[in-house]
Amino acid sequence: MTATGEIKIKIGNEKLVKVTEKASAKLNSLLTRQGRPEGALRVAVIGGGCSGLQYKMDLVDGPANRDIMVKSAGVNVVIDPKSALFVSGSLLDFSEDLQKGGFKVTNPNAVAHCSCGESFSA
Repeated sequence: MTATGEIKIKIGNEKLVKVTEKASAKLNSLLTRQGRPEGALRVAVIGGGCSGLQYKMDLVDGPANRDIMVKSAGVNVVIDPKSALFVSGSLLDFSEDLQKGGFKVTNPNAVAHCSCGESFSA
């Protein structure tokens, strides 16, 4: 933060991450249920999983300092600069499938995936 308490963010576009209509509807529903309709989905890439990297997603009130914020399909997605290197060009979708349902990231940078589908390497 700056001395005035101002948060410095960058505005990204759908070349970084794109949200499908299904994922947008689910995110809007979750954010509204939590009482923060102006909130955002934080997408981060952390070390772990069978293939070395995995996604971490959280609902947040808004961007933090140095985040990149992308508005896609009517929802805000925030990504830290380090994670942005790994998710560039990704598509975020949502599936209601009973066994493999939930939010899914299709990432063109992933060169390998583990068999459970929960981690990747880039």
